[in-house]
Amino acid sequence: MLKDKLVLVTGASSGIGRACAEAFARAGCRLILAARRRDRLAEAAAHLGAPAHLVTLDVRDRAAVDAAIAGLPDAWRNIDILVNNAGLSRGLDKLPGGLPSDWEEMIDTNVKGLLWVSRAVLPGMIARDRGHVINIGSIAGHQTYPGGAVYCATKHAVAAINRGLRLDLLGTRVRVSSIDPGMVETDFSLVRFHGDRARADQVYRQFPPLQAADIADCVLFCATRPPHVAVMEMIVMPQDQASVYASHPRGIA
Repeated sequence: MLKDKLVLVTGASSGIGRACAEAFARAGCRLILAARRRDRLAEAAAHLGAPAHLVTLDVRDRAAVDAAIAGLPDAWRNIDILVNNAGLSRGLDKLPGGLPSDWEEMIDTNVKGLLWVSRAVLPGMIARDRGHVINIGSIAGHQTYPGGAVYCATKHAVAAINRGLRLDLLGTRVRVSSIDPGMVETDFSLVRFHGDRARADQVYRQFPPLQAADIADCVLFCATRPPHVAVMEMIVMPQDQASVYASHPRGIA
Protein backbone atom coordinates (compact mmCIF):
# COMPACT_ATOMS: atom_id res chain seq x y z
CA MET A 1 0.00 0.00 0.00
CA LEU A 2 2.82 2.45 0.81
CA LYS A 3 5.54 1.06 -1.47
CA ASP A 4 7.39 3.86 -3.29
CA LYS A 5 5.36 6.59 -1.57
CA LEU A 6 7.36 9.74 -0.83
CA VAL A 7 7.31 10.74 2.83
CA LEU A 8 8.67 13.96 4.37
CA VAL A 9 9.46 13.76 8.09
CA THR A 10 10.49 16.86 10.03
CA GLY A 11 12.57 16.48 13.15
CA ALA A 12 13.78 13.21 11.63
CA SER A 13 17.20 13.06 13.27
CA SER A 14 16.04 11.50 16.55
CA GLY A 15 13.13 10.33 18.67
CA ILE A 16 9.68 9.99 17.14
CA GLY A 17 10.79 11.48 13.83
CA ARG A 18 13.55 8.95 13.38
CA ALA A 19 11.25 6.10 14.40
CA CYS A 20 8.69 7.27 11.82
CA ALA A 21 11.38 7.33 9.13
CA GLU A 22 12.38 3.78 10.04
CA ALA A 23 8.76 2.58 9.97
CA PHE A 24 8.07 4.09 6.55
CA ALA A 25 11.38 2.74 5.22
CA ARG A 26 10.33 -0.77 6.25
CA ALA A 27 7.07 -0.20 4.37
CA GLY A 28 9.01 0.48 1.17
CA CYS A 29 8.74 4.27 1.10
CA ARG A 30 11.22 6.87 -0.06
CA LEU A 31 12.12 9.40 2.61
CA ILE A 32 12.86 13.10 2.76
CA LEU A 33 14.47 13.61 6.16
CA ALA A 34 14.52 17.15 7.53
CA ALA A 35 16.16 18.38 10.73
CA ARG A 36 18.70 20.93 11.95
CA ARG A 37 21.53 18.47 12.65
CA ARG A 38 23.01 17.23 9.40
CA ASP A 39 25.32 14.72 11.07
CA ARG A 40 22.42 13.10 12.92
CA LEU A 41 20.36 13.03 9.74
CA ALA A 42 23.16 11.31 7.85
CA GLU A 43 23.56 8.75 10.62
CA ALA A 44 19.82 8.04 10.64
CA ALA A 45 19.68 7.71 6.86
CA ALA A 46 22.61 5.28 6.83
CA HIS A 47 20.55 2.74 8.77
CA LEU A 48 17.29 3.05 6.86
CA GLY A 49 17.94 0.72 3.95
CA ALA A 50 15.71 2.93 1.81
CA PRO A 51 16.23 5.86 -0.58
CA ALA A 52 16.56 9.09 1.39
CA HIS A 53 17.05 12.75 0.55
CA LEU A 54 18.44 14.86 3.39
CA VAL A 55 17.41 18.44 4.07
CA THR A 56 19.17 20.47 6.76
CA LEU A 57 16.35 22.68 7.96
CA ASP A 58 15.15 24.74 10.91
CA VAL A 59 11.37 24.82 10.53
CA ARG A 60 11.24 28.14 12.39
CA ASP A 61 12.76 29.85 9.35
CA ARG A 62 9.89 30.39 6.90
CA ALA A 63 12.11 31.51 4.03
CA ALA A 64 14.33 28.48 4.49
CA VAL A 65 11.30 26.16 4.54
CA ASP A 66 9.94 27.66 1.33
CA ALA A 67 13.34 27.42 -0.35
CA ALA A 68 13.87 23.83 0.79
CA ILE A 69 10.54 22.61 -0.59
CA ALA A 70 10.83 24.64 -3.80
CA GLY A 71 14.38 23.40 -4.29
CA LEU A 72 13.66 19.69 -4.05
CA PRO A 73 14.95 17.71 -7.05
CA ASP A 74 12.25 16.67 -9.53
CA ALA A 75 12.25 13.07 -8.30
CA TRP A 76 11.59 14.24 -4.75
CA ARG A 77 8.90 16.87 -5.30
CA ASN A 78 5.64 14.94 -5.20
CA ILE A 79 5.31 14.41 -1.47
CA ASP A 80 2.61 11.87 -0.58
CA ILE A 81 2.83 12.02 3.21
CA LEU A 82 4.02 14.83 5.48
CA VAL A 83 4.81 14.00 9.10
CA ASN A 84 4.96 17.26 11.05
CA ASN A 85 7.04 15.98 13.92
CA ALA A 86 9.48 18.82 14.69
CA GLY A 87 8.64 20.21 18.12
CA LEU A 88 9.90 20.68 21.64
CA SER A 89 9.23 21.87 25.16
CA ARG A 90 11.49 24.26 27.03
CA GLY A 91 11.30 24.73 30.79
CA LEU A 92 8.74 23.75 33.39
CA ASP A 93 8.47 27.07 35.19
CA LYS A 94 5.13 28.58 36.13
CA LEU A 95 4.23 31.35 33.74
CA PRO A 96 5.22 34.38 35.89
CA GLY A 97 8.77 32.98 36.11
CA GLY A 98 9.03 31.55 32.64
CA LEU A 99 11.72 32.55 30.15
CA PRO A 100 10.37 34.47 27.13
CA SER A 101 13.13 32.91 25.04
CA ASP A 102 11.73 29.46 25.90
CA TRP A 103 8.23 30.59 24.94
CA GLU A 104 9.40 31.98 21.62
CA GLU A 105 11.27 28.78 20.76
CA MET A 106 8.22 26.62 21.48
CA ILE A 107 5.77 28.85 19.61
CA ASP A 108 8.11 29.31 16.64
CA THR A 109 8.79 25.57 16.34
CA ASN A 110 5.59 23.86 17.43
CA VAL A 111 3.10 26.24 15.83
CA LYS A 112 4.76 28.43 13.22
CA GLY A 113 7.12 25.71 12.02
CA LEU A 114 4.23 23.31 11.50
CA LEU A 115 2.39 26.02 9.58
CA TRP A 116 5.35 26.94 7.39
CA VAL A 117 6.02 23.34 6.35
CA SER A 118 2.34 22.54 5.81
CA ARG A 119 1.83 25.69 3.73
CA ALA A 120 4.82 24.82 1.55
CA VAL A 121 3.81 21.19 0.94
CA LEU A 122 0.02 21.35 0.71
CA PRO A 123 -0.38 23.11 -2.67
CA GLY A 124 1.26 20.16 -4.39
CA MET A 125 -0.96 17.67 -2.58
CA ILE A 126 -4.05 19.66 -3.48
CA ALA A 127 -3.02 19.93 -7.13
CA ARG A 128 -2.51 16.14 -7.29
CA ASP A 129 -5.68 15.58 -5.24
CA ARG A 130 -3.94 13.14 -2.94
CA GLY A 131 -1.79 13.23 0.17
CA HIS A 132 -1.77 12.94 3.91
CA VAL A 133 -0.63 15.38 6.60
CA ILE A 134 0.09 13.67 9.93
CA ASN A 135 0.75 16.01 12.83
CA ILE A 136 2.45 14.86 16.02
CA GLY A 137 0.46 16.51 18.77
CA SER A 138 0.33 15.66 22.48
CA ILE A 139 -1.97 14.91 25.37
CA ALA A 140 -0.92 18.48 26.25
CA GLY A 141 -3.18 19.54 23.39
CA HIS A 142 -6.15 18.21 25.36
CA GLN A 143 -5.15 18.99 28.96
CA THR A 144 -3.06 21.62 30.75
CA TYR A 145 -0.72 21.19 33.70
CA PRO A 146 1.18 23.49 36.08
CA GLY A 147 4.33 24.87 34.51
CA GLY A 148 3.19 23.86 31.05
CA ALA A 149 0.96 26.77 30.05
CA VAL A 150 2.89 27.80 26.95
CA TYR A 151 3.82 24.31 25.78
CA CYS A 152 0.22 23.18 26.26
CA ALA A 153 -0.95 26.28 24.39
CA THR A 154 1.22 25.32 21.42
CA LYS A 155 -0.17 21.78 21.37
CA HIS A 156 -3.73 23.07 21.72
CA ALA A 157 -2.89 25.18 18.67
CA VAL A 158 -1.73 22.07 16.80
CA ALA A 159 -5.07 20.42 17.62
CA ALA A 160 -6.97 23.48 16.33
CA ILE A 161 -4.86 23.64 13.16
CA ASN A 162 -5.40 19.92 12.59
CA ARG A 163 -9.18 20.29 12.85
CA GLY A 164 -9.25 23.50 10.84
CA LEU A 165 -7.11 22.05 8.08
CA ARG A 166 -9.44 19.07 7.85
CA LEU A 167 -12.28 21.55 7.19
CA ASP A 168 -10.23 23.60 4.73
CA LEU A 169 -9.36 20.50 2.70
CA LEU A 170 -12.89 19.10 2.61
CA GLY A 171 -13.67 18.14 -0.97
CA THR A 172 -10.12 17.10 -1.71
CA ARG A 173 -8.58 13.68 -1.20
CA VAL A 174 -5.90 15.07 1.13
CA ARG A 175 -6.22 13.54 4.59
CA VAL A 176 -5.25 15.14 7.91
CA SER A 177 -4.46 13.26 11.12
CA SER A 178 -3.04 13.99 14.55
CA ILE A 179 -1.29 11.51 16.84
CA ASP A 180 -1.40 12.80 20.42
CA PRO A 181 0.82 10.83 22.82
CA GLY A 182 1.21 10.87 26.55
CA MET A 183 4.66 10.29 27.98
CA VAL A 184 7.18 9.06 25.40
CA GLU A 185 10.78 8.27 26.30
CA THR A 186 12.86 10.40 23.93
CA ASP A 187 15.12 13.44 24.30
CA PHE A 188 11.98 15.48 25.05
CA SER A 189 12.74 15.91 28.76
CA LEU A 190 16.44 16.46 28.14
CA VAL A 191 15.52 19.38 25.88
CA ARG A 192 12.88 20.63 28.31
CA PHE A 193 15.40 20.75 31.15
CA HIS A 194 18.10 22.41 29.06
CA GLY A 195 20.39 19.37 29.00
CA ASP A 196 20.04 18.30 32.66
CA ARG A 197 20.38 14.56 32.09
CA ALA A 198 19.79 13.49 35.71
CA ARG A 199 16.56 15.46 35.95
CA ALA A 200 15.40 14.27 32.54
CA ASP A 201 16.04 10.61 33.36
CA GLN A 202 13.85 10.80 36.46
CA VAL A 203 10.82 11.63 34.32
CA TYR A 204 10.79 8.11 32.90
CA ARG A 205 11.29 6.15 36.13
CA GLN A 206 7.74 6.23 37.52
CA PHE A 207 6.17 3.75 35.09
CA PRO A 208 6.95 2.24 31.68
CA PRO A 209 6.58 5.11 29.17
CA LEU A 210 5.72 4.87 25.52
CA GLN A 211 8.61 4.45 23.10
CA ALA A 212 9.17 6.35 19.87
CA ALA A 213 8.45 3.18 17.89
CA ASP A 214 4.99 2.97 19.49
CA ILE A 215 4.09 6.36 18.04
CA ALA A 216 5.59 5.46 14.68
CA ASP A 217 3.28 2.42 14.63
CA CYS A 218 0.31 4.75 15.12
CA VAL A 219 1.49 7.05 12.34
CA LEU A 220 1.85 4.07 10.01
CA PHE A 221 -1.62 2.86 10.96
CA CYS A 222 -3.13 6.20 9.93
CA ALA A 223 -1.18 6.22 6.68
CA THR A 224 -2.30 2.71 5.71
CA ARG A 225 -6.06 3.14 6.09
CA PRO A 226 -8.13 2.80 2.90
CA PRO A 227 -8.58 6.09 1.01
CA HIS A 228 -12.14 6.55 2.30
CA VAL A 229 -10.99 6.35 5.95
CA ALA A 230 -9.54 9.40 7.74
CA VAL A 231 -8.22 9.07 11.29
CA MET A 232 -8.61 12.63 12.58
CA GLU A 233 -7.16 12.26 16.08
CA MET A 234 -5.58 9.44 18.02
CA ILE A 235 -4.71 9.76 21.73
CA VAL A 236 -2.10 7.20 22.83
CA MET A 237 -1.11 6.80 26.48
CA PRO A 238 1.10 4.51 28.55
CA GLN A 239 -1.05 1.99 30.38
CA ASP A 240 -0.04 3.54 33.73
CA GLN A 241 -0.86 7.13 32.69
CA ALA A 242 -4.56 7.95 32.56
CA SER A 243 -4.06 11.72 32.15
CA VAL A 244 -1.42 14.35 32.80
CA TYR A 245 -2.76 14.41 36.37
CA ALA A 246 -3.24 10.70 37.04
CA SER A 247 -0.65 7.96 36.78
CA HIS A 248 0.29 4.81 38.66
CA PRO A 249 3.85 4.82 40.07
CA ARG A 250 4.64 1.24 39.14
CA GLY A 251 8.33 1.89 38.66
CA ILE A 252 10.57 0.40 36.01
CA ALA A 253 11.57 -3.23 36.34
